Amino acid sequence: MPVNMLFVIGAPRSGTTMLEHILASHSMIMGGPEPHLLTPLAHLGVWDKVDKAPYDHILAAEAQKLFVDALPNKQQDYWDACRAYCDVLYGRYLSTGGKSICMDKTPAYALVLPFIAKVFPDAKYVVITRHPIATFSSYANSFFDGDYQTAQQFNPILNRYVPALATFLRQKETPFFHVKYEDLVKNPEPWLERIYGYIGVPFEKETIEYGKNASEDQHGKGLGDPIGVNQHSRPSTASVKKWVEELATDIGRLHLMVEILEQIASEDLETIGYPLGTLLKPLEDVDGTKIVRKIPKWTRYRLQRKLIIRLRAKARKEGVLRKTLKRLQLACDVLLRE
Repeated sequence: MPVNMLFVIGAPRSGTTMLEHILASHSMIMGGPEPHLLTPLAHLGVWDKVDKAPYDHILAAEAQKLFVDALPNKQQDYWDACRAYCDVLYGRYLSTGGKSICMDKTPAYALVLPFIAKVFPDAKYVVITRHPIATFSSYANSFFDGDYQTAQQFNPILNRYVPALATFLRQKETPFFHVKYEDLVKNPEPWLERIYGYIGVPFEKETIEYGKNASEDQHGKGLGDPIGVNQHSRPSTASVKKWVEELATDIGRLHLMVEILEQIASEDLETIGYPLGTLLKPLEDVDGTKIVRKIPKWTRYRLQRKLIIRLRAKARKEGVLRKTLKRLQLACDVLLRE
């Protein structure tokens, strides 16, 4: 039978773990570790494919598309099959907890949201966004000991997650609830009341104190959460402006963040709730010292990035261009296959 699913969506280090802990404290919502069930399923070839696999993934992808096209209901039959697979696993997991709603908080799902919406059109989606620089600062400090440059080289999370989240927030087909991290930690009660109303469960005020009755199994550290969330606390504003001091005392970090933000479409930043013109305002007056923001000069790299951003946006809107690029991609995959 179809499982009542709740997906908490957000970039790594944007408050998804905290929100998952709160919601999992509800008497009707079952949380748990990040299962990553849907990320590999999304890349089997029909919706998208991996860049490399221990089998001929290009041939497999094309063969699956031809097979699916021969099914009575074509892709809808494929989405139904994916849903059946997930319902068995989510459903059996849910049966162990005595609750009625299964929650999955896997940050990587933000990158495959169109696929998930096809498989789970009736699920509840709670999207949480956080100040981009705060998100990146937390990511760099959690995984790379504060080395911003290495963190960006390893995984440019803002470049990847901000456009994906913005695209989902702009679409109208799949309902969702959007909350900003800063709003949630400053005023948890009214925001949680709205979130529970969207999910369709009673508001349980005690879940704000999510650490009081949580067991280690329920709220243990996940693979994507190396430092965890305070077990005996409630939402806190302590980390809202941690990044300000880091950038105010390190001009190299500041310039890197300006460069990264300029690579992201201003429309996407505004959609997730953080307009470009407001992002650096907390830096304008730190300890009475005015922070001078140097705008980087136009370089070949910056021009290329701007061009790529515009072409990507154009490809998203124009179906003909997207199909042409997909055909070129397939041809290149075949020619460059080792």
